[in-house]
Amino acid sequence: MASLFISDLHLHESRPQITRAFFQFLHTQAATANALYILGDFFDAWIGDDDDAPLNLEVANELKKLSDAGTKIFLMHGNRDFLLGETFAAQAGAQLLPEYTTIDLYGEPTLLVHGDSLCTDDTQYIAFRQQVRSALWQQQILAQPLAARRALAAQLREKSQAMNSLKAEDIMDVNQAEVVHAMQNASVKRMIHGHTHRPAHHSFDITGEPAERIVLGDWHHKGWAIYADEHKVELISWPI
Repeated sequence: MASLFISDLHLHESRPQITRAFFQFLHTQAATANALYILGDFFDAWIGDDDDAPLNLEVANELKKLSDAGTKIFLMHGNRDFLLGETFAAQAGAQLLPEYTTIDLYGEPTLLVHGDSLCTDDTQYIAFRQQVRSALWQQQILAQPLAARRALAAQLREKSQAMNSLKAEDIMDVNQAEVVHAMQNASVKRMIHGHTHRPAHHSFDITGEPAERIVLGDWHHKGWAIYADEHKVELISWPI
């Protein structure tokens, strides 16, 4: 049996073609997988598990069907959907993962992370991340009415797009020293992450030992996944 990894679908009502492509993926590739790992930014924004948007219910129902059919589903928070909680996970038949999760991937310890915490050169974003990941900030936001939270999510999306357009490309990528630090802390030689929208397979050394970092792509013109079984770990894509 195989394991599949995806991230950065940015599901949103304004992108129905991505939702259709994701459901097709569930009905085909994922249907024969032992496990599906969704490594953050699954939704373009998440304002709380009480959000009654039809898309959220439809996605949860499709995931639950897959889970009921025997595929284990794991969800990780991204920088767009960090408010996703246990209620949605239960509806989807999924398990929420910690920010840094190490799994045994067919005999190879592998560190899973969304990837935004590795972008330490972007000090402005890291400061913002610390704010919105605090329990107090999240409690205050979730206490607001849905309409207010929807407006805030739209404002944050626009602010993020405006800020990113002014930043140098290199500071929005991961910091290699931070990558090595995280991998050493987890005692692994393989990392899988998303976030940067720069799909690639990177090889490097950690204290003289070969290591690798596999980066998932965002779903836009292509769908991206990592396919892993006992024989190979492969970054794959297909047109949407």
